[in-house]
Amino acid sequence: MDLSTTYMGLKLASPLVASASPLTMDLDSLRRLEDAGAGAAVLASLFEEQIAHEARELEHYLHYGTERFPESITYFPAAGEYRTGPEDYLEHIARARQAVDIPIIASLNGVSEGGWIEYARKMQDAGASGIELNVYFLPTNAKLTSAAVEDAYAWILRAVVGSVDVPVAMKLAPYFSCLPALASRLADEGAAALVLFNRFYQPDIDPVALEVQPVVNLSTPVDSLLPLRWIAILYGRVDLSLAASSGIHTGRDAAKMILAGADVVQMTSALLHNGPEHVGKVRDELVEVMEANNYASLSEMKGAMSQRTCPEPSAYERANYIKAIQSFGVTATLE
Repeated sequence: MDLSTTYMGLKLASPLVASASPLTMDLDSLRRLEDAGAGAAVLASLFEEQIAHEARELEHYLHYGTERFPESITYFPAAGEYRTGPEDYLEHIARARQAVDIPIIASLNGVSEGGWIEYARKMQDAGASGIELNVYFLPTNAKLTSAAVEDAYAWILRAVVGSVDVPVAMKLAPYFSCLPALASRLADEGAAALVLFNRFYQPDIDPVALEVQPVVNLSTPVDSLLPLRWIAILYGRVDLSLAASSGIHTGRDAAKMILAGADVVQMTSALLHNGPEHVGKVRDELVEVMEANNYASLSEMKGAMSQRTCPEPSAYERANYIKAIQSFGVTATLE
């Protein structure tokens, strides 16, 4: 069974990608993921805030004590005293590149204009095979238009693509007025892939302590339905690789995404629940589905149920809404 695929120009032996999590930041776990059949690994994000913090820390230590007495003008603390996250991240890329043979995709997370974009080049130089650009941006300004939001995504992508030679993927949220139009624009700006979708954390309220608390909920298979729909719609319409993210827990989940048109599926929650070896189980289940439908390769399977090729294209749009409501009514009556 040929499970090979091409994602953002990279040749992968498997469509199963370990996405950003603590597992990809540990060398032993990375080796186990590779042994289990992962085709690539995405490192946890380096955040704009971490880079800004490093700059502030460096500025502090470069001036530390210089006002105390004249002899201290040339004083600098030992390098280890002000080493922070970003440099460690770059070192991890280099170590990961040596530890495994699968592509290592670095992740850069930010939203504003600034020096954090320069780290894309540093990630490439450290050995990253590609960059996943995660623009975590929740627009709350009532005067900010949807066009301005899309302009910000395009500007950041353009700046990163212009600074590196490796392929760049853009990880998107689902909250855009016309996702196909944005996808086409990002392709024109140089994106090699889209990752659908980013799952924003949803804050909660403690009604007793009267505090807003951050909450991180791991995905369930139900979460896969949103990216599945949009991958099926986008397949063949944009010149981009498509990665499905959120809710892929089993080989059947992976198979559905490939049928919709995904080049790869990214997994986090299922691996955190079950460990790196779970990739092997998902792989075996995917092969079973392929064998049941007489697919000899992933390329034969990809997009077979996309909107362009499935027997009922309207099922991905409004027409399916009526059927879903009617089905719910029948189920409710039977219960």
